[in-house]
Amino acid sequence: MKIIVLVKQVPDTYEERKLDTATGILDREASEPIIDEIVERALETALSYKDSHKDTEIVLLSMGPDGVTASLRKGLSLGADSAIHVIDDNLSGSDLVRTSAVLAAALATTDYDLIIAGNESTDGRGGVMPAMVAEHLGLPHLTSIDSVEITDTAISGARETENGTLDVHASLPAVISITERAPEARFPNFKGILGAKKKPITVLSLGDLSVAEPSAHSLILSTAERPAREAGTKIIDEGNAGVELAEFLVAGHLI
Repeated sequence: MKIIVLVKQVPDTYEERKLDTATGILDREASEPIIDEIVERALETALSYKDSHKDTEIVLLSMGPDGVTASLRKGLSLGADSAIHVIDDNLSGSDLVRTSAVLAAALATTDYDLIIAGNESTDGRGGVMPAMVAEHLGLPHLTSIDSVEITDTAISGARETENGTLDVHASLPAVISITERAPEARFPNFKGILGAKKKPITVLSLGDLSVAEPSAHSLILSTAERPAREAGTKIIDEGNAGVELAEFLVAGHLI
């Protein structure tokens, strides 16, 4: 079994996120870049399968600038075997259309049985990348599943909906995306951290890929900083606090 895990590096969710006001693109220097938590859960899904199937090969795939290497090394320290890094200055600001086409083109350079991703990143919140990659590759996809069962020939899982739970399945090869209900990632051990430095990372540029999609990217027309936080309304209970609170909520269309 060969499993590809799609990796995205995002700004630390616990730090301030900023846009470059000149370009409208993410200011990568404003906060520490980290591997997305949902990606760690996707990798954990692959590693859990590998725990009981030792011949499994896990490959990480990411598109991004030089700094993405740190996130790939972390994934390798957790137990992945190798990584593919697509890097090219012409990919800066790529939108979902361009990104999915490039990832699919990179996937076409290798073989695989299963592709695993998170259901949505913590920065863009698009939630459609796994399905778009599957469409490019002509593969079945199971998106936003909470639990996963992998066999040699098929994949199955459970997806929560507003009306209940769906049991979904597909034959391999396939693309799946997991939710935050999937198990949390394990911690890297000392041996894994040292070993990650020796594991191979294949670097690809646009010239190495066959990408049919146009050079689409997000066009930022204007940016504005979030306004400073203002002091809230303080209600002192003098026997009528309930009424004042209700009036405040009604005025703000909160009830």
